[in-house]
Amino acid sequence: MHIRRSIRPGRPRNAALLLATAALLVSACSTSGPASSAGGAAEAALAALPRSTPSALAPYYTQKLSWRGCGVPGFQCATMRAPLDYAHPDGGDVKLAVARKKATGKGKPLGSLLVNPGGPGGSAIGYLQQYAGIGYPAEVRARYDMVAVDPRGVARSEPVECLDGRQMDAFTQTDTTPDDRRETGELVDAYKKFAEGCGAHSAGLLRHVSTVEAARDMDILRAALGDRKLTYVGASYGTFLGATYAGLFPERVGRLVLDGAMDPTLPARRLNLDQTAGFETAFQSFAKDCVRQPDCPLGHKGTTPAQVGHNLSAFFKKLDAHPLATGDADGRKLGEALATTGVIAAMYDEGSWAQLREALTSAMKEGDGAGLLVLSDSYYERDGQGRYSNLMFANAAVNCLDLPGAFSSPEQVEKALPSFEKASPVFGQGLAWASLNCAYWPVKATGEPHRIEAKGAAPIVVVGTTRDPATPYRWAQSLAAQLTSGHLLTYQGDGHTAYGRGSDCIDSAIDTYLLHGTPPAKGKRCS
Repeated sequence: MHIRRSIRPGRPRNAALLLATAALLVSACSTSGPASSAGGAAEAALAALPRSTPSALAPYYTQKLSWRGCGVPGFQCATMRAPLDYAHPDGGDVKLAVARKKATGKGKPLGSLLVNPGGPGGSAIGYLQQYAGIGYPAEVRARYDMVAVDPRGVARSEPVECLDGRQMDAFTQTDTTPDDRRETGELVDAYKKFAEGCGAHSAGLLRHVSTVEAARDMDILRAALGDRKLTYVGASYGTFLGATYAGLFPERVGRLVLDGAMDPTLPARRLNLDQTAGFETAFQSFAKDCVRQPDCPLGHKGTTPAQVGHNLSAFFKKLDAHPLATGDADGRKLGEALATTGVIAAMYDEGSWAQLREALTSAMKEGDGAGLLVLSDSYYERDGQGRYSNLMFANAAVNCLDLPGAFSSPEQVEKALPSFEKASPVFGQGLAWASLNCAYWPVKATGEPHRIEAKGAAPIVVVGTTRDPATPYRWAQSLAAQLTSGHLLTYQGDGHTAYGRGSDCIDSAIDTYLLHGTPPAKGKRCS
């Protein structure tokens, strides 16, 4: 029930599975707080760390990784130590899970290629084993050891825990478009229970899952792998993580690809408003395509996108009053909250539009909510036994630590509703209320909006998609402009992220950069 600055990476058309990295109603809360102006941008720049490694961190930088089998053919796993608190390195460790697949070719080795799918909260190891390690271009996998580390608090790396499966079922079904004081109170209570659960189960860790700390962990991993510089591909939130690394360690930047870029300068309300408009842009594309299809339940040829949106909003309103049966073993019905999540999940990749049309047809014409529930469950990473991954928990933990919440009270949300509804008549109200959850977080945020310049870094490729729903194109433009060595690569199309999604032009440009170090010309555009 919250959306953040970066939600989930796109699903490449050639990937059997790509993990969701951010949860719709768990990301919006992320960025900056009520004191920030809705349109202002940060003036301060992220400062680089000293080039020399502090003596207190030497044991971490000189550690040797002990590789073992993972249970997945072709992959090896290890455990890496990092200080829980970099300000007090003698105060205990956090254990981070690492995985790799050794280079498969006979060409000159290029070292390690670290990958991160975003979120925050997406498992980088899951992404490596299920896609990057087997689905990246053969030429890239031949020359690089493909490597991933689950960031602190995520998946296999001392995961943040908050709620059990039944509690999460209740949380994900909470109405995020409250109609009166009672429903507003229920939503606030849901956010408080979520936050209290995280504080009860992961109290010590919650203070140390920031993006800055995760970026510093990546530098320890770089050293442990024996690489002089870091080569990295990050998607969605992974671009913020990669850019943060570049800002902290500019002289250690190798070849960095930041795909589906975030803008670290923007305060929360602006980020969330931009993202709301991004989902509206994606929905407009879906609406135009839908009415050209014979199975579109939201209109027919000649129906305008505005009317398609009106029809979908009317359907959501019906669900708010009368949820649909789904056949779910745990008795869940399809209400407005789950249906909205299911629709938004399909906005990340136009390859999901056919599935969405089918699910909407079943729900609107046959009274069967199962298809939309499947989409929602995939978004939340809920399995058939009612168990959730820790994606939602880590997502909120990182977001609420990186930046103060967008709103501090329901009254602030109510005042902002007109701007959100203007940005998206279909999703605006829900995404505005989704921005409230960090208001009740048990740990105070340690970060603020800032520029990332990474002066002295090697060329960095920033990729933006013109109709990206989760990371709007102008964010990529802004990040590329901030980075002193940024090269903007544009994909003119739909969906979240661009690499591996079917554009030979994009793939060729990135592969050339990774294999030969030659970045695309600044301003290069692909379709």
